Amino acid sequence: MDNQIKKLISGDEEAFRSLVLTYQKRVFHHAMQILRNKEEAEDVCQETFIQVYQSIKNYKGQSSLATWIIRITINKSLEKLRKEKRRAKIYSFLPWWMPDEAKSITSTTLHPDILLENKEKAIALYKAIDTLSPNQRVAFTLIKIEEISYSEASELMNLSIKAIESLVSRAKETIKKKIK
Repeated sequence: MDNQIKKLISGDEEAFRSLVLTYQKRVFHHAMQILRNKEEAEDVCQETFIQVYQSIKNYKGQSSLATWIIRITINKSLEKLRKEKRRAKIYSFLPWWMPDEAKSITSTTLHPDILLENKEKAIALYKAIDTLSPNQRVAFTLIKIEEISYSEASELMNLSIKAIESLVSRAKETIKKKIK
């Protein structure tokens, strides 16, 4: 077992601080790619590191520590998307007494990598991506936006490569329909 992991399991605060400093930008990046909302991505970062701290004893080393942490980030981001979807559904049934908190694309923060001149195209793309199921959204984002391999996406999402290919294919079809 890696020395850093042993220190983390023993509760070494300096080792945990070092882990957070090492992975916080990467965790935020993945959360931001999925959620595209700075506050929600920051929440997911915090939740991810809390879970890492609480679950490090359960880390089996079957994948790299980085992959394990990013998988937690993706799961936390998906949880947040599902909660948002449920909340939106509730609001659609009860608009007469609950404030309208539907997220508009204009209030959604676009990922910093997007250049200003491409903002309109990016908004159209993100509107289409927002209509995808959570798993399609994550698979499409990992493969087409972050440009990682299908095998790495498979490991991060804990799905087969065929399942990732299918999710990306369906996502592309949905996006094409929405953009036209």
